[in-house]
Amino acid sequence: MIKNYTKLAWRNLLKDKAYSAINILGLSIGMAVALLIALWIWDEVTFNEYHKNHKQIAQVLGNQTVNGEIETYTSVAMPLGNELRTLFGADFKHVSMASWNFRHTLAIGDKKINQEGMWVEPVFPAMFTLKILNGKLLGLDDPTSIMLSESVAKALFGKEDPLNKLIKMDNKDSYKVTGVYEDLPKNTTLSGVKILLPWEKYLATEPWLNKAKTEWGNHSFQTFVQINDKAIFDKVTNKIKNASMIHLKEAVNGKEELLLQPMDNWRLHNEFKNGKLQGGRIQFVWLFSIIGFFVLLLACINFMNLSTARSEKRAKEVGIRKTVGSLRRQLVGQFLSESVLVALIAILFSITMVQLLLPFFNEMADKNTSVPWSNGLFWLIILCFTIATGLIAGSYPAFYLSSFKPIQVLKGTYRIGRFASLPRKVLVVIQFTVSITLIIGTIIVFQQIEFAKNRPVGYTRSGLITVDMTTPDLYRHYDVIRGDLLATGMVENMAESSSPTTMVNSTNIGFSWDGKDINSLPSLGTIGVTHEYGKTIGWKIKEGRDFSKDFATDSNAFILNEAAVKLTRLKNIIGKNIKWGDKQFTVVGIVNDMVMQSPYSPVQPTVFLMNPEWANLITIRMKANSSIPDALSKISKVFKKYNPGAPFVYQFTDEEYGKKFSDEERIGNLALFFAVLAILISCLGLFGLASFVAEQRTKEIGVRKVLGATILNIWGMVSKEFVLLVVISFLIAIPIAWFNLHQWLQGYEYRTEISFWVFVLAGMGAMLITLLTVSFQAIKAALANPVKSLRTE
Repeated sequence: MIKNYTKLAWRNLLKDKAYSAINILGLSIGMAVALLIALWIWDEVTFNEYHKNHKQIAQVLGNQTVNGEIETYTSVAMPLGNELRTLFGADFKHVSMASWNFRHTLAIGDKKINQEGMWVEPVFPAMFTLKILNGKLLGLDDPTSIMLSESVAKALFGKEDPLNKLIKMDNKDSYKVTGVYEDLPKNTTLSGVKILLPWEKYLATEPWLNKAKTEWGNHSFQTFVQINDKAIFDKVTNKIKNASMIHLKEAVNGKEELLLQPMDNWRLHNEFKNGKLQGGRIQFVWLFSIIGFFVLLLACINFMNLSTARSEKRAKEVGIRKTVGSLRRQLVGQFLSESVLVALIAILFSITMVQLLLPFFNEMADKNTSVPWSNGLFWLIILCFTIATGLIAGSYPAFYLSSFKPIQVLKGTYRIGRFASLPRKVLVVIQFTVSITLIIGTIIVFQQIEFAKNRPVGYTRSGLITVDMTTPDLYRHYDVIRGDLLATGMVENMAESSSPTTMVNSTNIGFSWDGKDINSLPSLGTIGVTHEYGKTIGWKIKEGRDFSKDFATDSNAFILNEAAVKLTRLKNIIGKNIKWGDKQFTVVGIVNDMVMQSPYSPVQPTVFLMNPEWANLITIRMKANSSIPDALSKISKVFKKYNPGAPFVYQFTDEEYGKKFSDEERIGNLALFFAVLAILISCLGLFGLASFVAEQRTKEIGVRKVLGATILNIWGMVSKEFVLLVVISFLIAIPIAWFNLHQWLQGYEYRTEISFWVFVLAGMGAMLITLLTVSFQAIKAALANPVKSLRTE
């Protein structure tokens, strides 16, 4: 029976090639979109599963009460690691302190490269189950050791065995290679970590780091833990939540509670509000799941519409087959076999499309996905997916066509009926409702991105570059370098700082002032700078003054941003004292808020202080009228003169700031890509239906032309029905789009407003696309010779 169904299905497909081609193309695009989205979602939901212990690993976060609200921070105090090991050792298999990812210069002879890496404790590689290709897993138990990723080892040593070879880092100390590990894949949080360095050595690199071993108020580090197999994250969180307050309560008022964020949540569930998990990128997983479902549904609707629209041509076949004894279930089986066959042909085309589109898709989505050709489960899922798609697409046509009455059909008295086309119209409305909603959504996403990009940042980004101070030579020769750079005529100013203008590297607690709420434990960003910092970046002094060499007391001075002033709730704050730890600082100035963190979030309260010892990067402002290539060339020569042990590596501030929009821009581009494909599918169906309507009304069009109808009259007659359907779709799409986009925008503190013009633009665009699609068939029918069409009738 299956063989007979297949033969009949092939025959019917070949009989009406044009409509079969539209059905196959529509389903191919819909299934290709579904497959691409499935690959994207799989990459997201399996994020960090490269690490075998991903279900037991967590990062320790801190909830701090600020002005009655709870803020969640990823940075913690250094003593926390030992505290967890000592008091809660039964709950943890491993605890590792870690620095943030810093850039370092690695040198072997004359070969020098810059790579990013972390200082970690010896258990870190085992905790994260790094795959060791050479050497040992516990390769960081020696304070002079270094572990390299495979790509770094090849870049430095080529085909040589790097084990036990010495590498000079930052033109200062030499480290012995004790291990080479496999590069972490792109879908891991730590994929950017290319080198691992010993924590013990880190503490000896700077005096403030050694001091931080006992400072509970200095939140500049990360803590990772692996709980025991039988432990539960929530229960362990309850045990450790007050671990830091035991040490803080004598020094400060307020409250800090610790919590564990499981590794499985780092990617998709990483947003907190008032101390509670509120979501994160999981919203995009749901968004694209819905988009994939609806795009595939659009393709299925095309099949349904075109199949039922051609029902008159299949009516006689159904009547004859029923007359000779065919049962309705047999007819249903035949029509379903046709739709499954179309789906099987479409999946071949869709897989080909996916393979061709993957490089473009991966670049747009910043992924490294691939089709798992050798995975048997993948092909089983593909087969089930294809059959399910075919059955869904063919279900309505199968039951509709098999319901025809044989007597009426064979007598010629069968008529479609005035409401027979209603289901098709409903399906067309659904198609364009989805398409218009996607258009509106895409516009709003890009509007939100542009809104955030146009947000005043509080300083001048253009012309700024930053250079990491990776070697002692830069610290020793800073003043000479500054003098030589200013002498080039290409540099306007230059300063040192502990954070770039696009990030706050350190937050601290332990601040107090007169009138401070005793129930709050404010955490402020703390940035050490030199005198020229403000003039270099172009910040705006709102009150008071800037740092100056003319004031010896500036070593005990603070400059606050507006958010920090608001946090203190102090009026006329200039000249007042703020105590930090056991030291008093005088507020000498207030600067306008600068967007240093997320451009979608409120500005973080931050204090700036004169502390060159913290500095780890140089910020340079090039003169506005200088040629950038010439300026960089001259700047590079100065750095190479005084820092020959490292390559000159710099970052443009405006480019680094632009990276803050990368996630939203990727989501917007993906939404645009899928919206275009959804519209294309809808247009294919519309094109097929317009062709059918024009064919069905051939005699009417001929009569109208004979009676004097113009081409414009005929075009309007054929087009108006479809235009009306698009208008209905537009009216339905407006509230759906507004509600969902309004909800999405609530996740951003700094957000755009939904303007009415967006809906008008989307509606006009949909109308234009509809008219262009339908016009081809309408004008073709209007230009046909009426004598020929009437003779045919």
